[in-house]
Amino acid sequence: MKRTLSIAVVFCLLAGVNGQESRRGRKPVKVFILAGQSNMEGQGVVEMDHPEYYNSGKGNLVNTMKDPKKAHLFKHLKDEKGRWTVRSDVKISFRERAGNLTIGYTGYGGSSHIGPELQFGHVGGDYYSEPVLLIKTAWGGKSLFKDFRPPSSSGEVGPFYTKMIEDVHQALDNMHKTYPDLAGREYEIAGFIWMQGWNDMCTPEAIPEYADNLVNLAKDIRKEFNAPNLPVIIGELGNGGPDAKGNMAAFRKAQKEGAERIERAVFVVTHNFARPAEESPNKGHGHHWFGNAESYFLIGDALAKAYIKLIDPKHPSTKGKP
Repeated sequence: MKRTLSIAVVFCLLAGVNGQESRRGRKPVKVFILAGQSNMEGQGVVEMDHPEYYNSGKGNLVNTMKDPKKAHLFKHLKDEKGRWTVRSDVKISFRERAGNLTIGYTGYGGSSHIGPELQFGHVGGDYYSEPVLLIKTAWGGKSLFKDFRPPSSSGEVGPFYTKMIEDVHQALDNMHKTYPDLAGREYEIAGFIWMQGWNDMCTPEAIPEYADNLVNLAKDIRKEFNAPNLPVIIGELGNGGPDAKGNMAAFRKAQKEGAERIERAVFVVTHNFARPAEESPNKGHGHHWFGNAESYFLIGDALAKAYIKLIDPKHPSTKGKP
């Protein structure tokens, strides 16, 4: 009896050790911070097609997916039954909403819009075998000059810099509770993705110091999360296409200059993803890429592939167009 009991105890102890080793052996969740203002929030229209308010649906996601020349790019966004794909291996957190990656994680609630996070998550999820968590933290109409002003820049720390940091910590602190299938896993902050700039571009005194503020932002984010080599991906303010003039041209130059001064950072050109107003849902919203879903899809794709190219230059996903 004692011998049987001893054997049982040994098996229990071994099971406990093996369980611990199994938990230790699991790779950490890859966490990406997706931050910025309204274009990071997401303004790409999914299916609204009112003839007056949404240009009869031109350039929305569902109609773009019907274009035979483009359909192959978007086929992974719906399953075999025609439902929007939901990826359980890619989690997302944005304000009060959290769950598996699919359409609708924008400032509008519901499933009416998309932002760069959608295709970014698909590309990142395909690249990593371990789970991916996207933490979106973005608000419309906010500048780096004032609202997101980082601690390393002189002056008052921007209130939305503070809110951004709070958002990320809250999501990380509650990760195991929010996503039970991630319980027991550690995490790694894998990248900081920055898509912002319209308000600074419209503020003449903000442009000359944008590069400095961008460098300081990267520095402070890395310090906050104890990640000195954290990859930083910066999306160009590409609204309006390649022919930028005046403040837009000056601002893009400042963005690029700032990115080039940050080690392990990439400036991602996006202006080729701009689509004409007449081919888009929101003809009067140039600041929001006219609500064109293809633009937001391609931006997310480019940001993710720039990240992969930075950390894994020979990976095949970095070659060619989407």
